[in-house]
Amino acid sequence: MDIAALVGLGNPGAEHADSRHNAGFLVIDEIARRWRLTSWRSRYRSRVVRRPGGRPTLLVKPQTFMNASGEALALLCTGEKLEPAQCLVVLDDVELPLGQLRLRERGGPGTHNGLRSIVDAVGEEFPRLRLGIRGEAPWDDLAEYVLAPFAADERDAVTGMVRRAADCIESALRVGIPRAATQFNQASPVEP
Repeated sequence: MDIAALVGLGNPGAEHADSRHNAGFLVIDEIARRWRLTSWRSRYRSRVVRRPGGRPTLLVKPQTFMNASGEALALLCTGEKLEPAQCLVVLDDVELPLGQLRLRERGGPGTHNGLRSIVDAVGEEFPRLRLGIRGEAPWDDLAEYVLAPFAADERDAVTGMVRRAADCIESALRVGIPRAATQFNQASPVEP
């Protein structure tokens, strides 16, 4: 089944823009930049822009806050008559080292509350691209850690990860998820 929507997870508002939890938004913004898409609209409790052409693709940034992402995805699927399997969800993953990517066709939510919300709303049968956000520094409070901005010395790694994630998505659109996963699911990130 072809991917019809790219859904980046994050939290709305300027105070969250640079947080680790907004890595999904960063990747969607990079795709929008590459595709020169600027006409964002408010629909399905999300910010949405459509790539026109033979196979239109929606770029989606839910505005429900992370823990209610499933509400936005369910509205999108109903409103656009999409199956969850047509929606590639892009999200941060604190279990993966900074910069590592993991693309999968389906799976459970793990410890990610945004992913848990989506699984509760539409089930597990949707592809996802996890973005490693775990830096070297230890943390005491997980919620505080993921809501904090990336450290200054992590910025280059984040920029590289966002570019590789966009490359991965474009590859998945061209050759399918299994082949893209073989190329981009590497144990250690490749420099840009």
